Amino acid sequence: MMELATRMKRAALLDAHVYEEVEADRGATSQAFAVVVLAAVSAGIGSLDNNGVAGVGYITGAALVGWVGWAWITCFIGTRFLPREETRSDLGELLRTLGFAASPGVLAVLAVVPPLAAVVFPICGAWMLVAMVVGVRQALDYEGPGATLRAIAVCALGFPVYALVLIVALLVLGPWPI
Repeated sequence: MMELATRMKRAALLDAHVYEEVEADRGATSQAFAVVVLAAVSAGIGSLDNNGVAGVGYITGAALVGWVGWAWITCFIGTRFLPREETRSDLGELLRTLGFAASPGVLAVLAVVPPLAAVVFPICGAWMLVAMVVGVRQALDYEGPGATLRAIAVCALGFPVYALVLIVALLVLGPWPI
């Protein structure tokens, strides 16, 4: 458990080395799953006023579907359309790095405090997006000049598809309780 917490902290601090660690550690897939669940449950708790207790389940389900969809899309774009010569990656590597990129999302629980709600979700979202770029850069083995820009491009190209997958997941899981 301590290893997970340490890795989450390092991932949230955008430590590229931890993304390399989890990329290579096939056993870290269950940890990445746990991070996604923790971040989703935190977001669900943070939005209790809007979505109620059932919202925690909806958000968690959508986050898990979105995580797998985002990893697949990112892997596809990064290895087929924007690879570099050194790019070697697979779905498992992207699942692990993108799972850990959700680490800042655990702070979404702070949105349960009404004055913080308006700033917590945008800050957590932006922070997770930056972490995703770091994770994508490391998982796709982008190095040298332009590595971060290439990772940003992969994320920018994949995001509309990811958003569509997330919307479909929310529709399949049912309407948001209001």
